[in-house]
Amino acid sequence: MCGISGLFSRTELPVTGLDKLKSINRAQAHRGPDSEGYYHNRHVALGHRRLSIIDLEGGHQPIFNEDDSVVVVFNGEIFNHKEIAAELVQQGHVFSTHSDTETIVHAWEEWGVDCLARLRGMFAFILWDENRQQLFVARDRLGVKPLYYSHFTEGTIGFSSELKGLKAHPLFCRELNTSAIEEYLAFGYVPDPKSIYAQTFKLEAGHYLLLDVNGPQSALEPQQYWDLPWDRTAASSTDWQADLIKHFKEAVEVRLEADVPLGAFLSGGVDSSAVVAFMALANQDKPVTTCAIGFDVQDFDETDFAQKVADKYATQHSVEMVDHTDFALIDKLVQIYDEPYADSSALPTYKVCEMARKHVTVALSGDGGDELFAGYRRYKLHLAEEKVRNKVPALFRKLLFKPLGRLYPKLDWAPQFLRAKTTFQSLAMNTSEAFMNSMSKLRSDERDALYSTSFKSKLKGYSANAVYQRYLKDKRFSDPLKLIQYLDYKTWLVGDANTKVDRSSMANGLEVRSPFMDHRLVEWAFLVPSSENISKGETKCLLKKALEPYVPHDNLYRDKMGFSVPLADWLRGPLKDRMFAVLQSKAIQDSGIFNPAELNKKMHQHVSGKFDHSAALWTLLMLGLFLQNESEEQH
Repeated sequence: MCGISGLFSRTELPVTGLDKLKSINRAQAHRGPDSEGYYHNRHVALGHRRLSIIDLEGGHQPIFNEDDSVVVVFNGEIFNHKEIAAELVQQGHVFSTHSDTETIVHAWEEWGVDCLARLRGMFAFILWDENRQQLFVARDRLGVKPLYYSHFTEGTIGFSSELKGLKAHPLFCRELNTSAIEEYLAFGYVPDPKSIYAQTFKLEAGHYLLLDVNGPQSALEPQQYWDLPWDRTAASSTDWQADLIKHFKEAVEVRLEADVPLGAFLSGGVDSSAVVAFMALANQDKPVTTCAIGFDVQDFDETDFAQKVADKYATQHSVEMVDHTDFALIDKLVQIYDEPYADSSALPTYKVCEMARKHVTVALSGDGGDELFAGYRRYKLHLAEEKVRNKVPALFRKLLFKPLGRLYPKLDWAPQFLRAKTTFQSLAMNTSEAFMNSMSKLRSDERDALYSTSFKSKLKGYSANAVYQRYLKDKRFSDPLKLIQYLDYKTWLVGDANTKVDRSSMANGLEVRSPFMDHRLVEWAFLVPSSENISKGETKCLLKKALEPYVPHDNLYRDKMGFSVPLADWLRGPLKDRMFAVLQSKAIQDSGIFNPAELNKKMHQHVSGKFDHSAALWTLLMLGLFLQNESEEQH
């Protein structure tokens, strides 16, 4: 696990190119504290920061082929590298290391761009081929590892694992992307391929760039090499549970290679419990090292459930308790994420990574299980809404539910069944619009009310809904659950969940691997009929049933808790003054984004206790802190 960086020019890099690259590379030194390495020529400069995991002695990067004509810098792990290397050796390739990184240069020589189809793992890499005069840049299928790129006015293109790397370049353009702000306030993160900056982008999951020195100067068009099998019919099986266990077991076992201490996160939920169970079964001679954090508020604490699994498999289990009033990390989050990011579970995620690093260098996690096997409550609610949409014609739904959604009060104090405002709004919409409405941190009507007249003018009618529409263009889903799972894979999983884990782990020098994001498992599971995953009001049915012989019953069938913090209470209590100070700050005012009166109204409504605007206000707070930090950096 590492940090990578690069500069590319179709003409010639400036004489200061290597110095600029070193600034980019060293700005993300936390991603690779063990060593750094560089390569440069007329057209390209590559940099690498290393966190040593495999082949500790021979895996230093950049890594070359036999005659040094192909060179790569790589972040991630190729879990089937031994299998690929054996095939390449038969083809006459000569390896000088045992590193998975070297597999990439030889695979490129043998198969070109098609080498991506053979790589099983999480990765982002930048490869230069001197003979072909081509730069090949790629990101893994599920976006586990990040890669940003930026256009500089000197004609070069810069690459970096994190935004802070590119921001270290003296010609980095800090102009904010107006449409990215709209998307952020809807999603709570900036979805790929945009970043918060107008001239900087994320290479999307399952995409690559192939840049030719002799190609047109402006050519920079990412190409997709993988997608979920959305266009294939559902699979069939005589034993779904046995098939699942077979695929999951393999996904866990291929992730156990490491030349450093390896363990697992253990929350006590279904997914992390499954990972620990199959780690223990794969290596029964040595106890699994497991790590959990708990909260001093019972409603947020899962340590008892984690202990059940730790006891069942006799793991070496460590627990640390977190004070529910400890929000000191908030300012650090702004530094870690480099752009606005509003998932409050980033706080406990950072804590568990910090704790795990005391015991291991590699940790397996249960991330991705809810998206794959339909574990989120929102999926069940969406399907209930979809039944109404199917029975009531669109025109009647709009005539009935649209006015109700507009007029119905926001009853946050009331019992759950009376909090129907969002539901009424969603029932007036089509499937994707409704899912967007339910997923939004601030719904479209809330965003519209908060925006200033001048910012609305800049948006020119742009809506964050366009993010979903882009992914659904020319696609038809007969299954509404598959549609929203597909959208989550393209947006939420990459932009929120994977971003959170990557930045939190890398800030602590820890590598995290998730078996549920093994692309072979994902391809199989995405074709499982939805009726196997959600049935009779129960989510994740297939996974839970398959795990019954391996995971305690209470862990499988308890209410889902999630990795959360007491946001609503924080923003009414210890964080109240900070919230008002930030959202009334000069940075917010100078941004011209908001109507100050509406911002104040939202804060006072929340503090009164009659409304719960915690998700929206946290999202606004993190944007405000980003804008403050941006102002300070520019001065």
